[in-house]
Amino acid sequence: MTADLKSEGDYTQAIAAPVMAVVHFMADWAPECATIKAVLEELGKDPALAQVKFYQLQAEGLPEISMKHEIVAVPTVLLFRQGKAIDRVDGVNAAELTKKVKSHAATKLSDLPLGPIPAPKEDLDSKLKRLINAHKCMLFMKGHPDEPKCGFSRQTVGVLNGLNAEFGTFDILTDDEVRQGLKTYS
Repeated sequence: MTADLKSEGDYTQAIAAPVMAVVHFMADWAPECATIKAVLEELGKDPALAQVKFYQLQAEGLPEISMKHEIVAVPTVLLFRQGKAIDRVDGVNAAELTKKVKSHAATKLSDLPLGPIPAPKEDLDSKLKRLINAHKCMLFMKGHPDEPKCGFSRQTVGVLNGLNAEFGTFDILTDDEVRQGLKTYS
């Protein structure tokens, strides 16, 4: 059973628990999220994963948490242990998600190093590929669709909305490395 995290308090309590927490950042409008939800429901039935807790969180409903974890597209699944993010799976990749959940669940707390584990820094090319492939149509813009920060972004969002196009966005003002990297990447 996947429990809903509806507030920052719910989220904080869930990830701080002594057991591993798997949090699915999702949106009802994204059909891909239903696939990940089904995968997590099946994993929740596995007796070997009885100590793992599964949650889902509306990414747009709790934007501060989503921004904190650099959630740029749904579905994204983060794995937590004692309040720390230990791994993530971006997009719909059931095999990778299953492998990571089972692998981390098999690791005993006593086997973990004491102190913080430095998160591996994602290289720019990988990050750009992940962002670009997050949606069929991805708009790198200044601001958000509801609040564009420049005329070009406002016009582009208007055109895409006028076409009823499904698209994802990334606010390039939040990450200068991505902003500069796109210039050379494209």
